[in-house]
Amino acid sequence: MQAILLEDIKGLGEAGAVVNVARGYMRNYLEPRKLAEVATAARIAEVQRTQEQRAAARAKKMAEDRELVDLLGRTILTLKAKAGGDGRLFGSITAADVSDAILEAREVRVDRRHITVDPPIRSTGTYVVPVDLGEAGVAEVKTIVSPLIDE
Repeated sequence: MQAILLEDIKGLGEAGAVVNVARGYMRNYLEPRKLAEVATAARIAEVQRTQEQRAAARAKKMAEDRELVDLLGRTILTLKAKAGGDGRLFGSITAADVSDAILEAREVRVDRRHITVDPPIRSTGTYVVPVDLGEAGVAEVKTIVSPLIDE
């Protein structure tokens, strides 16, 4: 008997897959636990359409992320922070600061969890900050930290 899996099942398949299972396994285990449903021609076509739409959305997101990697690779950020005479900062530049600077410079929101500032930036100078966008790649954003001059 054919069944459409509603959830991933180890050893059987992923959600949305059409698999052949024994009638008793379907009736006694899969259906009561809402892990699968009986595969009809209409339901199989619907699942295929949904999978195609998800694949198209995933491809579009990947293209947008690759554009973002390219854009961020060409970005130079300038951050100003309070610093002493020797160039050491009073505090440090965090991933949230870099995220806010990217938003201000390119009007693109990048989650701070994708930005790695390791070791923390604690002095003025020029740094390369990696921004990991998953499968699309890692963009290296040039960041210039300069002292804030009080007037």
